[in-house]
Amino acid sequence: MKKTILAVAAAAALLSTVAHAENATYAFDPSHTYVTFEISHFGTSTNRGRFDKKEGTAQLDRAAKTGKVDVTIDTTSINTGFDAFNKHLQSADLFDAAKYPTIKFSGDKFTFAGDKVTAISGNLTLLGKTQPVTLKANQFNCYESPMLNKREVCGGDFETTIDRTAFGMNYGLAYGFPKEVRLVIQVEAIKQ
Repeated sequence: MKKTILAVAAAAALLSTVAHAENATYAFDPSHTYVTFEISHFGTSTNRGRFDKKEGTAQLDRAAKTGKVDVTIDTTSINTGFDAFNKHLQSADLFDAAKYPTIKFSGDKFTFAGDKVTAISGNLTLLGKTQPVTLKANQFNCYESPMLNKREVCGGDFETTIDRTAFGMNYGLAYGFPKEVRLVIQVEAIKQ
């Protein structure tokens, strides 16, 4: 009887540990995380830029198919490779970095195919306005990093196309610049 009680207690403890261990927290790896955007330039070429400063965390439970992600992007870190263009993008015409130094995405509705995340829905806050956004995962993977002593790393390339006018960014519409901006968040996050 004593062995049975001990066996049941041990099994319950093991199951509790396994169920609890599925929900994990991940911190974004800044050396493998990039936030980029692109917009058509008069239908001739594509203007592209990135934000050099960004941070985020994610919680992921693949067994329960749930998660949560928070991303903060520093608008003062915009980089197109051309200083004059960077300054214009940071001006009140566009990102208004002095007044709105961050862009935020918070998502808590994860869509899965098997154990792979295929989309994350949440809210994007830009220029003080918040709109619902779904980031589609072009690829998602978790692996044991040989560079980090086999710690688990999860991530992928997530993208969406936003209507910038929904956030009040209307500059250039009269010139023919489109409303649509493609946003890509490439992220790798390390299990904590």
